[in-house]
Amino acid sequence: MPQVKIKEIRELSNEELQSRLRDLKQESMNLRLQQATGQLENSARLRLVRREVAKVMTVLSERKHQAAS
Repeated sequence: MPQVKIKEIRELSNEELQSRLRDLKQESMNLRLQQATGQLENSARLRLVRREVAKVMTVLSERKHQAAS
């Protein structure tokens, strides 16, 4: 799965970002569970999901700070 660009994330609305964040955290939990049970096939996916979560949280934080200003 290709890495998501920050430009694509910035184009989403706040509601879409919140939904995306919830989905990514759920996927992260599932991947960690698979890793713990030895069923994880693509360990690189963990890293990509973690980075995408960080990007989404960064954009949400930026928007929050802009709204406060």
